[in-house]
Amino acid sequence: MKITIGSDHGAVELKEEVKKVLAEFDGVEVKDVGTFGKESVDYPDIAEKVCADVVSGESERGIVLCGTGLGISIAANKIKGIRCALCNDVYSAKKSREHNNANVLAMGGRVLGFGPAGEIVRAWLTTEFEGGRHERRVNKIMALENK
Repeated sequence: MKITIGSDHGAVELKEEVKKVLAEFDGVEVKDVGTFGKESVDYPDIAEKVCADVVSGESERGIVLCGTGLGISIAANKIKGIRCALCNDVYSAKKSREHNNANVLAMGGRVLGFGPAGEIVRAWLTTEFEGGRHERRVNKIMALENK
């Protein structure tokens, strides 16, 4: 599985820790689209880069990070084809995959510690979409993009 990851300056440290967690999984390839330092960057630009890879199929999933996770998740969800879930706990991460088939995970570098963030990533990465009645609901969500 290929995952594209990106963060603004508010979550560079968290991005590096998340990449270590992703390295625990055989067969996971990570593409890092930045940022790579503490200099201020605009999170919508990072969201656009990550989500472009997901929408094009270059990556199966994406992970976006900013200070709170809020702004970058809002930006990601403006991109057609993206279902980005802002997760601050393992339960939400699992449900975002099982029920919503989230293809992008958002977290906040100033909100989560490295340990909890790692557990969220592990849960999100290993949880599959349940389909069934949830498929109908996801299709309705995606249809909203065309209204």
